[in-house]
Amino acid sequence: MTQPFDAIILGAGAAGLMCAIEAGKRGRRVAVLELADRPGKKILISGGGRCNFTNIHCRPENFLSANPHFAKSALARYTPEHFLALIKKHNIAYHEKTLGQLFCDHSSRQILDMLLAECADAGVEIIVGTRTEQVEHAGRFTLCTSKGIFNSPALAVATGGLSIPKMGATSFGYDIARQFGINIVPTRPALVPLTLSSEDCTKLRDLTGVSTEVIASIGRQRFREKLLITHRGLSGPAILQISSYWTRSKSLELDLAPEKQLFTPMLSTSAGRDATRAASLLRDTMPQRLADRLITLAAPASWTNHAIQQLETKFHRWPVTPSGTEGYDKAEVTAGGIDTNELSSTTMECKRIPGLYFIGEVVDVTGHLGGFNFQWAWASGAAAGRSL
Repeated sequence: MTQPFDAIILGAGAAGLMCAIEAGKRGRRVAVLELADRPGKKILISGGGRCNFTNIHCRPENFLSANPHFAKSALARYTPEHFLALIKKHNIAYHEKTLGQLFCDHSSRQILDMLLAECADAGVEIIVGTRTEQVEHAGRFTLCTSKGIFNSPALAVATGGLSIPKMGATSFGYDIARQFGINIVPTRPALVPLTLSSEDCTKLRDLTGVSTEVIASIGRQRFREKLLITHRGLSGPAILQISSYWTRSKSLELDLAPEKQLFTPMLSTSAGRDATRAASLLRDTMPQRLADRLITLAAPASWTNHAIQQLETKFHRWPVTPSGTEGYDKAEVTAGGIDTNELSSTTMECKRIPGLYFIGEVVDVTGHLGGFNFQWAWASGAAAGRSL
């Protein structure tokens, strides 16, 4: 038997559940089909288990897209304050961490339970463990699945990107887009650790786990946060942020001592002009082992005023050429995706295929680290849910 609904949503993640809530509140009969055996698996692991559910400083500039203006409409109509109203309605305790990031005081489970409660109140039917095998369109959408046949005039694709495949990520959303001839901006891992060449790794491998504050930059993009040395390269918030803007063969620069003059004391005297003195000054800024290693790598042949000034410049513009990334396995999100030129920025509906919507990570809108990707999920899901 075919099961008819007013709207079908593929994916019970953040965007899919928000979309279902908004559509259900408008009296629509909504089914959410989820491949995994339970909804919201990425919500549960986010933010170290405490879910960085939004950022109070959310602005369009916090998002990367081939069309930087596309996200403005949805973000303006569903803001962090709207989501906070939902948080407060359900009496979920939260706190601000750094740079406007909001986390649950207790568990990310609270966010998922809140969304599921809102779905239940709106009469949404969530069907887990459902593999969609075929999508057909002839005026209405017909989905042949492992749980039967579903039929609806509206279909919202909220299947996510390719990041963290062990959590069930697949290319299914992109496959649907290709089926309907919808353009896809090439995808790549984003918010992902960067790898270094074996030669560069050898220089730093015994410093694995060492962290320091830096400014990582590519062109006009600059992020001041922590850098972490790993056994394969570099990670930490600063690196994850800049990775979304990195492409192969590009270099990035690290300011290893933001807003500090490191070696100025060496210019005022002829004594103590050597690597030992330089390392001693550097230790005031970063961990000792890292300071000693970097001086070893960068020490000039002679300690003239000019050489010391060049050393100062290098520590504020230290060049790094990654060999690659840790890939989708370690990426927090997927950059690229459904071309926003194909979608209405107001409703997320396909311009050429009425009734077909794409929301969340599957779309070519990628947020910075710090709650922005959740805010895009809430905003794009709400935009579609109010239109289904």
